[in-house]
Amino acid sequence: MPAKTGAQYIERLKKANNNIYIHGERVEDVTEHPALKNVVKSMARLYDLQYEKPDKMLYTSPTTGDKVGMTFLQPKTIEDLIQRREAMQEWARTSGGMMGRSPDYLNAEVMAMGMNNSLFAEADPMFAENARKYYEYARENDISLTHTLIHPQVNRAKAQHEQKDANVALHLVEKNKDGIIVDGIRLLATQGGITDELMVFPSTVKKAGELDDPYSLAFAIPNNTKGLKFLSRESFDYGKSEWDHPLSSRFEEGDAIVSFENVFVPWERVFVCGNSSVCNRTFRETNAVVHMSHQVIAKNVVKTEFLLGVVLNIMDAIGIDQFQHVQDKGTEIMLTLETIKSHLYRAEHNAKLDSSGTMTPDFEALNAARTWYPRVYPRMIEILRVLGASGLMGIPTEADFTHEEIGPILNRGLQGKNLDGYDRTQLFRLAWDMTMSAFGSRQMHYEYYFFGDPVRMGMAFFEGYEKDKYKGYVQDFLDQTKTKKPHFSSN
Repeated sequence: MPAKTGAQYIERLKKANNNIYIHGERVEDVTEHPALKNVVKSMARLYDLQYEKPDKMLYTSPTTGDKVGMTFLQPKTIEDLIQRREAMQEWARTSGGMMGRSPDYLNAEVMAMGMNNSLFAEADPMFAENARKYYEYARENDISLTHTLIHPQVNRAKAQHEQKDANVALHLVEKNKDGIIVDGIRLLATQGGITDELMVFPSTVKKAGELDDPYSLAFAIPNNTKGLKFLSRESFDYGKSEWDHPLSSRFEEGDAIVSFENVFVPWERVFVCGNSSVCNRTFRETNAVVHMSHQVIAKNVVKTEFLLGVVLNIMDAIGIDQFQHVQDKGTEIMLTLETIKSHLYRAEHNAKLDSSGTMTPDFEALNAARTWYPRVYPRMIEILRVLGASGLMGIPTEADFTHEEIGPILNRGLQGKNLDGYDRTQLFRLAWDMTMSAFGSRQMHYEYYFFGDPVRMGMAFFEGYEKDKYKGYVQDFLDQTKTKKPHFSSN
């Protein structure tokens, strides 16, 4: 079938009846539940956009001839890579980059894993073929995906097999002729109950050894699989209007703990089974991390553009753009935006074909950007909060403005340089929802830990960085100043 519409996305969710719990109750219909219905509408908007802008958002499937989602594209040229990224950014602009797990994130991953699949064949050629077929299945059916890759935070000082309750983490229980049975807990599925299927990725927070083979798994299953439960955190969509909560009322994706209770996974859906060596290498050797990072940096460009736009509007609204320290803060965000755009440009224009024939971005540029962004995003949010000052506290609701008696008072008393009180407050409510609401706080936490602990990421970046040529450059420079090294006595 061709790429789906928003209505088809919603209908699938209704039919699937995924097993999701939130606020102490099982959800009967995610498309109608107060905590989920608004983000479902936002997701549906993404799928409708595919048909509103087909030249940008769709392409012809190489196997069926149907029109399928551009974000599934296997790029074979730099132009393909840019075209796919532009489709990703089209989606990102609908939310100001505030939906970190929009479908394109995992569409890029499943493409990379499906096409560059030879690693999975180390254990069994079947696993490589499974990965290839799953990519085709996801693309041809426009499958929306969530994923989970983190073990529970019980004792990070120990490996999984050393834990006091070693079976709390998702693990292999049994193999049989039809598939495998798995049991345990995984974290942390964003959009867990509002997608079609779940991908279980290798957990690589700590490199695994052979004793952790039972926890070394990768597979994909429908979200309504028997024994699968999504246990969602409290929703930050409080049922308020879009005027009062312009972001959290539409883009609160949710995060869920995933419980597997003796879940059966058929062999054709398994990619890794009990092989820690393959798990440790999956993201890098399939280039999945490269294509996922490409989507993330493309999204972060849009997110930074949106944040800059809010900051500039705040400056203009209250007439602070003339002050030197304010301009300097704006410059910080502008420099961040231009830097991340440069990383993206370099990544795309230095791209090369990998062994599967997939045009793969320059990972050095993407890796630098993804390691750096968690360090600067909190600072940009701080700038917005500082510039908003008391205006982020004095933000009446839409109901206040529609009140016959106090509405006119607020409209006059909260006016800005070029805005009446109503419009100025609407702008400041947006800034508040980006910075100080539960939604805004989650956004900052989410960006900070997007790819893991930023300190660990920094250590990995340092360890993997090519250092010898820079050390050699200095040594060569010093060697030019030497004549004959003097002899020094050992006394």
